[in-house]
Amino acid sequence: MLTRNDAALDFLLSRRSRPAKTLVAPAPSRAELRPLLTAAARTPDHGKLEPWRFIVVEKGAMARLAQLTEEAGERLGKPAEEIAKGRSQFDLGQLAVVVVEIQKDSPKVPALEMTYSAGAVCLALLNAALAAGWGANWLSGWMSHDRGFCEAAFDLAPHERIAGLIHIATEGAVPPDRPRPDLDALTTWVDA
Repeated sequence: MLTRNDAALDFLLSRRSRPAKTLVAPAPSRAELRPLLTAAARTPDHGKLEPWRFIVVEKGAMARLAQLTEEAGERLGKPAEEIAKGRSQFDLGQLAVVVVEIQKDSPKVPALEMTYSAGAVCLALLNAALAAGWGANWLSGWMSHDRGFCEAAFDLAPHERIAGLIHIATEGAVPPDRPRPDLDALTTWVDA
């Protein structure tokens, strides 16, 4: 018999990401972050391939990443406002977990399922952080799709890419709720 977890369901029905620009110190310590990473690692993973890994970016590394973002933006010919927006997540960041997707050779598991698993890790980490009382936001940005940035910033191998940057710190301001999807417009019921 299934046991209902109303507290978990209530959380999922009301969860709300916190804009990264509103997150302030303190960020979780390594000890406080460990259970959040553990929860994220419990994500569905066809074939038990673990097609992802974590890179924890602490406050001391944020300035370097902001500078690398600026350099990548200049190299790519991005407008100044795009560069400023791209680097702001690092200029303002307290702590971020980079979820790295790792494509692994598998005769049974399609590459797309590995991508899905890495995305699920991002959401699981985001929800774990929010459930633990932290403010959290899942970002990416143009720089996270640029090989030059990924290699310089995180030493990613050719078969790796950034699935998301999960910023986690203290909630500085409560954001207003946003409109939610119309389930009736998005749902088809099939009964035969």
